[in-house]
Amino acid sequence: MDKAMQPQPSQKITTFLWLNNQAEEAAKTYTSIFKNAKIINTMPGPGGKPMGATVELAGCQFILFNGGPQYQPTPAISFYVRCETLQEVEKLWPVLSQGGIERMKLDKYAWSDKYGWVEDKYGVSWQIGLSNTPQAIAPTLMYNGEQQGRAEEAVKFYISHFPNSSIEHLALYEPGEPGPTGQIKHAGFLLRGQDFAAMDSQMPTPIPFTPGISFFVNCEKQEEVDELWEKLSTGGRKDRCGWLQDKFGVSWQIIPTALGKLLGDQDPVKSKRVMDAMLKMDKIEIAGLQKAYSQQ
Repeated sequence: MDKAMQPQPSQKITTFLWLNNQAEEAAKTYTSIFKNAKIINTMPGPGGKPMGATVELAGCQFILFNGGPQYQPTPAISFYVRCETLQEVEKLWPVLSQGGIERMKLDKYAWSDKYGWVEDKYGVSWQIGLSNTPQAIAPTLMYNGEQQGRAEEAVKFYISHFPNSSIEHLALYEPGEPGPTGQIKHAGFLLRGQDFAAMDSQMPTPIPFTPGISFFVNCEKQEEVDELWEKLSTGGRKDRCGWLQDKFGVSWQIIPTALGKLLGDQDPVKSKRVMDAMLKMDKIEIAGLQKAYSQQ
């Protein structure tokens, strides 16, 4: 991963959106409607077309990647946007819904005076809710199909592997409510101090997790890479170039900061050697990257 695509050091876990060659357009769209939003940087690619961009939306960073049609985001991971004012809701909703799919209409519900769920034209799903708190975004994981009923297990699994992590609240479906009794109606939790949410769902048509949305974990040392690589992949699958899939089907990228620094070297010969070395790896090995960088 080029240093231009690396998240800022202040954010340990960054959402990575695999888009169908729409990253630049999506970056401009999103930064035009969210508060405290900006394009942090772009990653140059072949033929002058950027490979992607890192953006900040309501203080939360996202990596948008021009990956092509190989993977698509699904509503199994959506982004809950808490809005402080009705004006914020009304600014976000028409833009995100244009050319997209309305999953729950913008209306008054028991949990919010104004709420809606929409899948935008890039395939990314957003839950917009009025909460009278400063605008913020929380990735929300929905466990359904084969994964239904595993939300609580998943949350406890994740917080056990990251420091500064905790369950903030846990609401279960009660008898008579429109959901599986005893399963998670909504859970809020922190991973490395960042907001996440989870819920169980008995949707009639299962919606799977896919690599279209993954979580990019920025690691300073090889020991941290090694530990997360083994723990998060337990019961799941290890893939190439730092990617893995956990036992619930959620994709993660376990990436040392050294990779971005070495790939971003001004000497194209050195950066290419690093890229070639990385492409041969499953788990990213810092020593192997540095050896490729330094060879004569």
